Amino acid sequence: MVDIAMKRTLGRLLALCALVFSGCVLAADESSFENAKSRLEAGLSAMVGSAISIDSIAATESPDLIEVTIADGPVLYATRTGEFLLLNGDLLKVSSSSVLNLTEERRVSDRLSLISALDTDDMIVFSPVDPAKAVITVFTDITCGFCRKLHLEMDEFNRRGIEVRYLAFPRGGMTSQGAKQLATAWCARNREATLTSLKSGVEMPLNECEGNPVAEHYALGNRLGVRGTPAIVTSDGQLIPGYRSASDMAGLLGIE
Repeated sequence: MVDIAMKRTLGRLLALCALVFSGCVLAADESSFENAKSRLEAGLSAMVGSAISIDSIAATESPDLIEVTIADGPVLYATRTGEFLLLNGDLLKVSSSSVLNLTEERRVSDRLSLISALDTDDMIVFSPVDPAKAVITVFTDITCGFCRKLHLEMDEFNRRGIEVRYLAFPRGGMTSQGAKQLATAWCARNREATLTSLKSGVEMPLNECEGNPVAEHYALGNRLGVRGTPAIVTSDGQLIPGYRSASDMAGLLGIE
């Protein structure tokens, strides 16, 4: 039978072991966190082009995630090694010299796959006289001021060798006036001229012919994350929100 003194001694030993073990775990955590801190600071600094400092790193209730507090910035979550980071819902892979957005890579793949599956006969296309140097796909709306501004530069886009392929995206939804006007353009015998007239403010009878692709284009835009117009998709799958001039677009496409 174990006497009282032996029980007390055993209890002290167990308590000491627990203390030593927790200290080892804490030291291991601190060492791991320091490595994660170095990786994240270097990678994020490389991504934004300026120094990023981390105020603190702490454990979370998840055994796989740590809480990262950016100096004068937000609280983010990363894996314990700092190799992966969650930012605005995207999963980023972090190295000491760069950050790779794995979620955006998936989006790019989806954009390329879904847009390449479309028939150009269902688009309204403005092509250069000579073979195109680049192709952009543009989600557009009749009632959008910046869409009209972009369209005013169509000759310049084409002169620079950029083919513009329009898809319909009525910002007000499928029951809006914009949707009816877009359908009118797509249902016209001369789509290019009709779209140009509508974007110039010319009033004409509305024509929502059966089988027009406006609803399909609108659904595709929503699936691809389009939130406004114009929204430009490049041939390498990049999504560029908002208006870009012909000269800016040529620069982005590397065809200046």
